[in-house]
Amino acid sequence: MMLEVAVQHRFGAFALDVAFAAGPGVTALIGPSGAGKSTVLGVVAGLVRANAGEVRFDGRVLQGAGVFVPMHQRRMGVVFQEARLFPHLSVAQNLGYGARMLGIAADVAGVAASLGIAHLLARRPRDLSGGERQRVALGRALLAQPRMLLMDEPLAALDAARKAEILPLIAGIKDVPILYVTHSAAEVEALADRVVRMEEGRVI
Repeated sequence: MMLEVAVQHRFGAFALDVAFAAGPGVTALIGPSGAGKSTVLGVVAGLVRANAGEVRFDGRVLQGAGVFVPMHQRRMGVVFQEARLFPHLSVAQNLGYGARMLGIAADVAGVAASLGIAHLLARRPRDLSGGERQRVALGRALLAQPRMLLMDEPLAALDAARKAEILPLIAGIKDVPILYVTHSAAEVEALADRVVRMEEGRVI
């Protein structure tokens, strides 16, 4: 499956003008703060509607002339820097939330076991460590059976030990392509099959 992005977008004084392709495996989107990396991820996810251009995935236009497929129809799993879990739901309920909304059968117990959080299913997010919350967020994205994973600095808020625990879990995801935004050279070295470097809204 191939993601093809060629979009232009302006907000305030900032202008985004990017074109790149991302195939199977992990494509790392890197560059300094303010380069537009998260905006690109938002465009691919359907969170941001670019002013012009096209986003195509697996041959289907997600955004283009007269076309804008809404986020829930794109089937992109999104994992942010902050886990963004529902505080009133248990870990098990958070894990299965996306799948329930899409009417998909979810193997919550199986995914929880693979991520090492099976013993946490009855807990609430407030009772979890930062690393545990990110594992839940990753599991929630995977259980929605995404066609692609979009990860926006998912380890940035974690300490070195928690990062070391989660990096192998991300590296072990082989069945869906991943677009991975990061500032970390170590994460790029550990995960990336290809790198797209951005500066000032452009691919360099």
